[in-house]
Amino acid sequence: MPTGPGVYLMKDEAGAILYAGKAASLRKRVASYFKPPERLDPKTRVLTGKVVDIETILCSSEKEALILESNLIKKHRPRYNVVLKDDKRYPSLRLDPREVYPNLSIVRKIQQDGALYFGPYASSHAVRQTLRFIDKHFRLRKCRNREFRRRDRPCLHCQMQRCLAPCCTEVSAETYAEAVQEVVLFLKGKTPELIRELETRMREAAEQRRYEAAARLRDKIVALKKTLETHVAVTTDFKDRDAIAAAADGGDALIALIPVRGGFMAGAREFFFSGTPAEDRELIEAFVKQYYESAPFVPEEILLQVPVEGQALLEERLGDIRGKRVRLLNPRRGEKARLIQMAGQNAAERLKERQASARSERRLLERLQRRLRLPQMPERIECFDNSNLFGVDAVAGMVVFEHGRSNRSAYRRYRIRTVKGPDDYASMAEVLGRRCREDPERAPLPDLLLVDGGRGQLGIAERVVATLGLTGQLRLAGIAKKDPAKGEAQDKVYLPGRTNPVNFGKDSDLLLFLQRIRDEAHRFAVSYHRQRRRGAAIRSDLDAVPGIGKKRKAALLRHFGGLEAMAAASEAEIAAVPGMTRSAAKAVKAHLAKRAAKNSVGYNDSSPPTARSRLHITK
Repeated sequence: MPTGPGVYLMKDEAGAILYAGKAASLRKRVASYFKPPERLDPKTRVLTGKVVDIETILCSSEKEALILESNLIKKHRPRYNVVLKDDKRYPSLRLDPREVYPNLSIVRKIQQDGALYFGPYASSHAVRQTLRFIDKHFRLRKCRNREFRRRDRPCLHCQMQRCLAPCCTEVSAETYAEAVQEVVLFLKGKTPELIRELETRMREAAEQRRYEAAARLRDKIVALKKTLETHVAVTTDFKDRDAIAAAADGGDALIALIPVRGGFMAGAREFFFSGTPAEDRELIEAFVKQYYESAPFVPEEILLQVPVEGQALLEERLGDIRGKRVRLLNPRRGEKARLIQMAGQNAAERLKERQASARSERRLLERLQRRLRLPQMPERIECFDNSNLFGVDAVAGMVVFEHGRSNRSAYRRYRIRTVKGPDDYASMAEVLGRRCREDPERAPLPDLLLVDGGRGQLGIAERVVATLGLTGQLRLAGIAKKDPAKGEAQDKVYLPGRTNPVNFGKDSDLLLFLQRIRDEAHRFAVSYHRQRRRGAAIRSDLDAVPGIGKKRKAALLRHFGGLEAMAAASEAEIAAVPGMTRSAAKAVKAHLAKRAAKNSVGYNDSSPPTARSRLHITK
């Protein structure tokens, strides 16, 4: 082993990476794993028992090794590393200060594009509530950039005094920038500073006898003070900091993060890890490395429950990300210690709640296994549903529930390829056949396959499974909606080889669980169908022009505003649009001329026009 700094990758017999780590001295670090078994922790004993190869990558410095380690963990997600799950699903607010009149938008992916990001927020409800408050009191524009460029009269938000309407009214860039700065201070948690600034401006406006402006500032101050009353002050120095603590039990662990902005607690977040036994020190160190690499904001202080290895190096790396110094602290007394204690209590309590919920879900699955007479507990349930409009844009959706919870990353969408017209049975047969032919290594078969429908859909599923030779391997069920006209009081669940539906008796919660899965499959399939229909509705005649792709089409429509203006333009004018060439402009003109010929009076006019065609021409 080399003695310099670098990264080591531990691999198993198949060559899969089990663990990735960094070291100032690769030889010393790797040697520390191979001690007598009684001197190793349980996780390291299991890990070293599977390692058959170790690959090393030398780096010029330990900091470079730290960055490379983080990138490799994200890429390979090794089994024995603490891997932070992707945080894209949490909503954030985005504001681009480089625009003259920027607006706020809700996004779920934070990018390094020069814009300001605030969040992530714990839920969509929280971010929309925040956005409603900002819309009411700070009056930034609501319309998107495309609407903003084309709008020629004020919208309803302007009439309700909830938008400055820079699209249609004369609003100076300085006035709008002032409102943007207020929003930034509010979203950064610096509400006390913003209130002091507004109070100063209110007094100045009153002295200058601009009483309406002073009254608006007064109302804004009152609203901000009300929001401030709901915040919890936890420190008296009004600094920005994060408190991080961990709780572990068995193979489960949870990290609680409490952000403090300007001395006030700005909510709390949790990160759950399962199947990766690790000590609190390793958990917190791995979390800090991975979380702040893509976090929208790095505070000047990060309070840790326990000290971590290579703390000085980690501070240096976080300082590079923030652009200013960052300190990692392990307080033992005072306000900061109480903040860490609060984070630790939150982590322990939330971990208990999660484990209790997991036990409850497991008991529900055990009862479902007995009620449906399944050979094993249905830890993975897949449900299918079709969606179409009179056979047009027919699609299907598959949702997956694992251990009693939806696993959105395993959802699948299908476009119906072979069926013409509204044939639900044939569509179900196609989709199930495609699903069951997938590689079991990549997509394991479910413990229970649920179809949305009654005996007919279930019969189709049985036929597909029998044709593929999976009758003994795949358990099926169908769930049909109740028919009030027949006096049915609840939905029905059918099993193969059984005429009557399953009687759940007192276990009505099992039926509700299956209904929830069915409703999720229906929602997923319908949303995909609507997406397909929207895509078809916005297709343009330009899609048929050779050499005109998505970017050129957008540039042409943005420049001319529509096909009519484009048809009236010359070939040279079309070629002058950014991204266009003379040959592409020629193709566009030829296509538009052909289109105009089709719509003209004399097109295909060998016989006198009928009354219907004359009416069409008049239109």
